[in-house]
Amino acid sequence: MAISEQKDESKKLRLYQAWKGNNIFFCGGRLIFGPDVASLSLSTLLIVVPAITFCCQIITKIHNHEKKPNSEGYVHDPILGIPVLILTLLITVSDLYFLFMTSSKDPGIVQRSTWPPEEDEAFNAPTASMEWISGRTPHLKLPRTKDVIVNGFAVKVKYCETCMLYRPPRASHCSVCNNCVKKFDHHCPWVGQCIGLRNYRFFCLFISTSTFLCIYIFFFSWLNIITEKKHHSNLIWKSMKHEVISLILIVYIFIVVWFVGGLTIFHCYLMSTNQTTYENFRYRYDKKDNPYNKGFWRNFKEVFFSKIPPSEHNFRSWVDAEAVEVGSYTPNISMNLISTKEKIDIEMGIKLATEVNLNIPSILQNLDYSSIEDNVDVKVRHDGHVFDPYDFPASQKNDSYSPRDSVSKGYEGQHEVCRNEGVAKQVAQTVENVIAIDQICPTVVLPLQ
Repeated sequence: MAISEQKDESKKLRLYQAWKGNNIFFCGGRLIFGPDVASLSLSTLLIVVPAITFCCQIITKIHNHEKKPNSEGYVHDPILGIPVLILTLLITVSDLYFLFMTSSKDPGIVQRSTWPPEEDEAFNAPTASMEWISGRTPHLKLPRTKDVIVNGFAVKVKYCETCMLYRPPRASHCSVCNNCVKKFDHHCPWVGQCIGLRNYRFFCLFISTSTFLCIYIFFFSWLNIITEKKHHSNLIWKSMKHEVISLILIVYIFIVVWFVGGLTIFHCYLMSTNQTTYENFRYRYDKKDNPYNKGFWRNFKEVFFSKIPPSEHNFRSWVDAEAVEVGSYTPNISMNLISTKEKIDIEMGIKLATEVNLNIPSILQNLDYSSIEDNVDVKVRHDGHVFDPYDFPASQKNDSYSPRDSVSKGYEGQHEVCRNEGVAKQVAQTVENVIAIDQICPTVVLPLQ
């Protein structure tokens, strides 16, 4: 019993260990990052280095001016003092916190489906697309898009062949992380994570805080140079020469603020109109109404004051390793979603056999078509009469079948001769265990096992 229990435990994995996306996990699946998480270090340095440099300058100023003699004794420096230092530290820590929350949080990954949707589910949509999905499941014909109703508006949702589901409205598949993400905004390389439904709030707070920190340091650096001008003959260039750190910070922030500031303004516009970057770049609502727009204030309230929905995944939960391997395999064969006669021309997606009124033998109707390989080429030939060729693997057996016509014997794998009005024609040929029948006649040609 103990050995069997150990075997069962060895077959189990944590969900994050069997994850099919490109994400990177830390702390036993508690933190989820994108595959480009290394860029998070660069973003952290771009924030921390100028902030620490500014704090060191403030500390130096405090130390040098803490006991500055004058007629009344000793006074503190009025510009770069302790209040400025404390506020700088608070803004910097908040900025790093929002950055970390944006990068390490599940952005709203949609749970993958193990099997493609049923045909009935696909066709129950109000309007189904006439463009068919046949990439990973060539025998299963599904509409590429379908319509769903959102706030009284018809919204098209696409079928994701990777996740094998119709994406929720506003969701999209991230090619970097290999996941479908709810309310997908964009994949941000600076935070190394997708920006979606569950971390968009922290992303907006991150870029807003970064912009405020830039303006804050820029303002006090200039103020420091202007204040020190009185000690350098009231010449601004001499003050800059002596306040090199402040000058470097001004130049650096002047470059950076165009990026983070512009990004903040752009996302303020997106929030006010309740759009995502993905929708805006594709001019989604330029020629039609936005069904998600609730008005200026309600849109901002939805971003910052609504409850963040829970994640669809518990990355620390246990899953069966064997089930994961089976679930990760996408079948390329028919899934018994259609009737026997419809399977006759499953690759063409039409009921060819019914249209031409072919008399299908009972032996053919009882065959298990789920074992037909994907690489079998199904063709329809029109030569006076309509023929529908079928290919069956040599391993297909039917014990209840006994040939009634004359069969040539002498070695295994011989074929039955098809006779039509006394005219016999041998039409089967063995090629790598696959029997191809070139012509259909009243008697079915099958291999003898």
